[in-house]
Amino acid sequence: MAGLAGSKRIWIDLDNSPHVPFFAPIIEELERRGYPTYLTARDAYQVVELLDLHHLSCKTVGRHYGVRKVMKAAGGLYRALQLTRAALKEDLTLAVSHGSRSQLVAAAILRIPSLVIFDYEFVTRWTTIIPTWTMMPEVIFSKAASRHNGRALKYPGLKENVYLTRFSPDPGIRSRLGVANGHLMVTVRPPASEAHYHNPESDRLFRGVIDFLAQKPEVRTVLLPRNARQAGMIRSTWPDLVASGKIIIPDHVVDGLNLLWFSDLAISGGGTMNREAAALGVPVYSIFRGTIGAVDRYLSETGRLVMIEKVEDLASKIRLRRWDRPKTPGTCHTNTLSAIVDNVVSILESRHPATP
Repeated sequence: MAGLAGSKRIWIDLDNSPHVPFFAPIIEELERRGYPTYLTARDAYQVVELLDLHHLSCKTVGRHYGVRKVMKAAGGLYRALQLTRAALKEDLTLAVSHGSRSQLVAAAILRIPSLVIFDYEFVTRWTTIIPTWTMMPEVIFSKAASRHNGRALKYPGLKENVYLTRFSPDPGIRSRLGVANGHLMVTVRPPASEAHYHNPESDRLFRGVIDFLAQKPEVRTVLLPRNARQAGMIRSTWPDLVASGKIIIPDHVVDGLNLLWFSDLAISGGGTMNREAAALGVPVYSIFRGTIGAVDRYLSETGRLVMIEKVEDLASKIRLRRWDRPKTPGTCHTNTLSAIVDNVVSILESRHPATP
C-alpha cells in the first residue's frame, strides 16, 4: 500500500495565512500515510513567515494584487499561469486548497482533479471553473452541498480543530509582548479590508473598538494587522496609543492559538480568529459585517461567539474581565483531522466518484 500511495502526489496551495496552520498537520498525516505533497504558496498576509514558523518547505508563487476587483482578477489569473508553469513538470495526482482560485484554474489547465475545502459558503467565484470535489464542515453541509453536483464531502467540527489538538500553551508570550500580570490582554484582528466580501461597516466598528478599549486603563490591546499597509494605517491613526504601549503590534509572527489562549478576550473582523477563540473557549466578539455564514451563526446560537452589529453594542455587549481559563485546552472534535485526511485518501483511491 505504501508503494502505491507514494506514487500519488498531492499538490497543496497556501494562499492565505490561516491555511498554513490548517494544512500543516494535514500534510504531516498524509505523508505519514505514504502520500507525498508538493507545496506552493502566495507571498501575502504573512504566509511566508508562517511557513517558516511551521518549518514547511514550499515554493513561493505570486503575491497579492491589491483591493481593486479588476487587479484582483487579473492578478489571480496571472498567478494561475505562474502556478501552471511551476506545477507543469511535477507528477501530481490531486490539487488541494482551502479556496485558492488560482490553483483551481491552474489545475484545470493541467487537467489535474481538484479538491476545494471551504468553511464560508458565500465566497464569490471569479471563474466558472468548478472543482472536481468540495469539502466543508458538517454544520454547513445541508445548505451548501446541493450546489456541488453530488461531489461534496463533509467533516466534523471546525477547520480550527485540525490544529487545536497539537496546541501546547507557552505562558511566556505575555511577558514577551510587555503585558503585565495586572493588565487585561485583548487580542484584536482588524477587518480584511482588501477581501471581496468586505463591508465598510466593519471598519467603523474596528475604529470604535480601538477607541472603546483605549478608555480602559487596565487594557492592553494586541493588534494583529493583516499586512504592512494595515499596520502603517494603525500606527498613523493611533500614534499615542502605540507609543504608550496601550496598543501592541508584534514585530514578528506569533502563534495565534497561544496568543488567544493567554488573552482575556478576542475581537475580530475576520472568521478564522473568531473560530480559533471559540474552539479554545476564549470569550470572543465578531465585528465582521459581511454576510454571516452558517459556521458563525452556529457559534453565535450556541453562545460561543457574540456578534457586534453597531458601535453602541461595544459598551453593552463586551465584558472586560479576566478570563478564568482552564488548566489545559479542550479537545472537542479530535477526529476532524482524521476525517479530512480520510476524505482526501478516499479521493486518491477513487472511492469518491467525480460524478453523481
